[in-house]
Amino acid sequence: MSSRQRLKIFTGNANPALAEEIAHYLGVSVGAAKVTRFSDGEIQVRINESVRGADVFIIQPTSEPVNEHLMELLVMVDAVRRASARRITAVMPYYGYARQDRKTRARDPVTAKLVANLLYASGTRRVITMDLHAGQIQGFFDIPVDHLPGVPLIAQYFLQQQLNDVVVVSPDLGGVQRARDLAERIGAPLAIIDKRRPEPNVAEIMNIIGSVQGKKVIMIDDIIDTAGTITQGAAALKKWGAEEIYVCCTHPVLSGPAVERLAGAPIKEVLVTNTIALPQIKIVNNLKILSVAPLLGEAIIRVHEDLSVSKLFD
Repeated sequence: MSSRQRLKIFTGNANPALAEEIAHYLGVSVGAAKVTRFSDGEIQVRINESVRGADVFIIQPTSEPVNEHLMELLVMVDAVRRASARRITAVMPYYGYARQDRKTRARDPVTAKLVANLLYASGTRRVITMDLHAGQIQGFFDIPVDHLPGVPLIAQYFLQQQLNDVVVVSPDLGGVQRARDLAERIGAPLAIIDKRRPEPNVAEIMNIIGSVQGKKVIMIDDIIDTAGTITQGAAALKKWGAEEIYVCCTHPVLSGPAVERLAGAPIKEVLVTNTIALPQIKIVNNLKILSVAPLLGEAIIRVHEDLSVSKLFD
């Protein structure tokens, strides 16, 4: 028990409810800290308990507003580092800027790498995250990254629903591996939507590879942002004869017109996780939220006690 007492959980303002859930799972309290703003908007962090020699985990997805939440995380890490924490782990269920992971045109930044550099410079010595948009982002860090998958959680939910005649659909070619993983876990065939994207946030559906006629379809992605890809995919699947359409993702970014699009699409259920805190205005009628707190809590215990984290992937 004494080693568990040296484990400390702190949270910024991005998802305090998730931090409370994780702390409850671990049987500890969320650390006494306040993250506020000075009158000019600068971030003020007050750590109101000793962290000397402690194994500190800061829960902070860098969700919207991404720059505010990222800066809160960096300042909190700096605060506990200067207060002599033994090790600092950034628990980022959602890693913002992950979609800027390579140069697609001349003079593009690689912001996902810049964020990794900032985290390291602030004093972060380990990162726990979920479903990075691109797996190679793990290689942007010179510190350990525990990359947890959301698919096992989603698969468990659909197995409990006991649906018949199911086919898993990837909304694009880039997400085939994720869709295949889900299909294998629930024992369903795979179909793929082949689409062309003329410009960012504009998707154009081209074709469906595989059969969806008369089937219950589960469409899976890592992120639902403006929901253009998902809702166009749902409309195409309906046109191709799908009976019921379920949509799932790990990270419900739900920006811009996403909520209206989801509400107006032929979708029976939208399944997401709580990596990102959703305000009430974004919670549509057919939205179901799974908690990632037990998964992250288990990862934190394993990191703290120097046990294998990869066992969680089975």
